[in-house]
Amino acid sequence: MERAVKAAVAAGGGAGRKAAVAAVQFACTDVEAENVDTAERLIREAHKKGAKIVLVQELFEGHYFCQAQRLDFFHRAKPYKGNPTIIRMQQLAKELEVVIPVSFFEEANNAHYNSVAIIDADGTDLGLYRKSHIPDGPGYQEKFYFNPGDTGFKAFKTKYATIGVGICWDQWFPECARAMALQGAEILFYPTAIGSEPQDGNLDSREHWKRVMQGHAGANLVPLVASNRIGRETVETEHGKSSITFYGNSFIAGPTGEIVKLANDKDEEVLVAEFDLDEIKAIRHGWGIFRDRRPDLYKVLLTLDGEK
Repeated sequence: MERAVKAAVAAGGGAGRKAAVAAVQFACTDVEAENVDTAERLIREAHKKGAKIVLVQELFEGHYFCQAQRLDFFHRAKPYKGNPTIIRMQQLAKELEVVIPVSFFEEANNAHYNSVAIIDADGTDLGLYRKSHIPDGPGYQEKFYFNPGDTGFKAFKTKYATIGVGICWDQWFPECARAMALQGAEILFYPTAIGSEPQDGNLDSREHWKRVMQGHAGANLVPLVASNRIGRETVETEHGKSSITFYGNSFIAGPTGEIVKLANDKDEEVLVAEFDLDEIKAIRHGWGIFRDRRPDLYKVLLTLDGEK
């Protein structure tokens, strides 16, 4: 069986339904137009390399502002409908015939969300996912800005594959990945902004970060794509300056959790890998991980303290 799995995930193998996916990573400036230009340039590069679904990092329009709790940063938020970055990515998706999940800071009347719009290969906006798990800690003070997402976990049927998209902190929760896979997601995508910890320079989470997501891929037998930013960003906070060095390491994992493409921690990169989704689907079914589930025993997962 393991031999069959390896055969199924080999790029270019078999004659089934194939999907080429990409993760891009780059250093953000704090000028929105520059970052959107960079995102478009790298999406075009990924397309030239054959990618059909291209993932750009979390909140790529500017610096990761959640290092601070500042009222003026709420001005960075924009409504979902009529959002100029989303409209531009719709035009690009239609031109290149690629799928693009677009991360943005959403303003919805008096609510604010860390959101992703899923743009299909014809430029159609397939809908919105709002980040469900919101972190709160030194350097990553997202609860100040974002309401907990209310969309629930989703699977989006695109031209090339049914995909699930979580956002950064979501990637640490196996329930998120499983929920998307249960709804038919064939590939999982996680736009990310993660790096050093301002309160502890000795803490480096990059290997832990990768292993957790590799586990999601292996546990659900689906490929997984993670895009993270690079570079050092300094933000003026209410307590002085705070800096994070983002560690990149964007990667693409195969359906047994193996890393098939990996970026480094310093360079702008475009990673591309191709998977045969029909072969992977057959192996996922044959492995029995969804056949042998016991939802009747999982009610404890609906509690916070483990008490039924």
